[in-house]
Amino acid sequence: MSYKQTIEFLYSSLPAYHRIGKAAYKNDLANTIALDDHFSHPHTKYKTIHIAGTNGKGSVSHITASVLQAAGWKTGLYTSPHLKDFRERIRVNGKMISREEVIQFVKSNRDIIEKIKPSFFELTVAMAFDFFYRQEVDVAVIETGLGGRLDSTNIILPVLSVITNIGHDHMDLLGNSLEKVAGEKAGIIKKHIPVIIGETQKESKEVFIRKAREMEAPVYFADTRFRCSLEEWNPGSSYRKFSVKDLTDNSSFNGTIPLPGNYQLKNIQTLFQVFNVLDSGFGISEKTVKTGIRNVIRNTGLMGRWQVIGKDPLTICDTGHNKEGIEYVTRQIEMTPSTGLHMVIGFVSDKDLSEILPLLPKKAKYYFTRAEVERALDENLLKMKAGEYGLEGKSYATVKEALAAARTAAATSDLVFVGGSNFIVAGVV
Repeated sequence: MSYKQTIEFLYSSLPAYHRIGKAAYKNDLANTIALDDHFSHPHTKYKTIHIAGTNGKGSVSHITASVLQAAGWKTGLYTSPHLKDFRERIRVNGKMISREEVIQFVKSNRDIIEKIKPSFFELTVAMAFDFFYRQEVDVAVIETGLGGRLDSTNIILPVLSVITNIGHDHMDLLGNSLEKVAGEKAGIIKKHIPVIIGETQKESKEVFIRKAREMEAPVYFADTRFRCSLEEWNPGSSYRKFSVKDLTDNSSFNGTIPLPGNYQLKNIQTLFQVFNVLDSGFGISEKTVKTGIRNVIRNTGLMGRWQVIGKDPLTICDTGHNKEGIEYVTRQIEMTPSTGLHMVIGFVSDKDLSEILPLLPKKAKYYFTRAEVERALDENLLKMKAGEYGLEGKSYATVKEALAAARTAAATSDLVFVGGSNFIVAGVV
């Protein structure tokens, strides 16, 4: 099979959450364990760092990998979902797994795939773990999928666990309260393995403390140790300056980050706590942390985080798609100077829009659209629902059409924003 045929085989024969939603979700690890047995437990041959959370886990995963690369460690990085190319999910020192590797993995393991019939995500995890072993990585940064306790990545025994925060996402699968979602995310906490919590939240704090105590795992709340501030963002600059204070001794660290979103300050606090804990085993200096943060896009190919994709008019995309993610985005939109606002948005059909649409700015012109995936919400239906919340605009059959219309209509001093879903952003980056 060609690479294209191989990817089509994976999508068509294996249920994929990012395409069909919760019908692809498995609430046990049986398939994952069977695959892991088949491949002789490759993840036990290298160190791992496990990262979960509702928001921020993608940025934290990429930056952690970038810092490890800057320190000279051969670093694997497993993340999901991808934006443009399936191979974005599996990288070694920032380089995507090759098309030939993907083809050969599926070809060589067709029998076990057809026997076990794993989900798309279950097989992808097995592919990543096996690839990292064969590439002889020193360490792999592993991002969970949508959960924690029953996530396919949760068979690893990491040197460090990280939970960025808890928010309103996938609650139909993880639990109908933030406490229950926290309980699922806390499932990555392992016996005696340190765990870092990025954000102290009243709904989740005690959940994490109880689980850490049960597992006899040291627990660190990053925002009680480190405090980050960001300088005002200049849209003409590729970097944003930050300052981090260590509250234990009032020492401070200054650096720059190519991800200008305000929400990155919480991720930076988490990262400084990560490398404070890892330092003894990995020899990570303050200079290396700052270098890794500054070079994260170059080192890992991270996309879609308050990313500038056009000027005159300023055009920005962001993958924030749940309640908290949209809140971050709308706050930053309000802080970005512009004479007018144009919103290119689309969502997946299983998103609870009653939590999302009231958060969006009413003083904007909307371009309702849909991504080219089965889960995409029809753009005309979105327009109708948005109208109930005072959001007015036109609908467009494709993201590219919507973006072109927005940029044409916008004055050079206006702001064009693209988002609502990873799939919408994938259509413009």
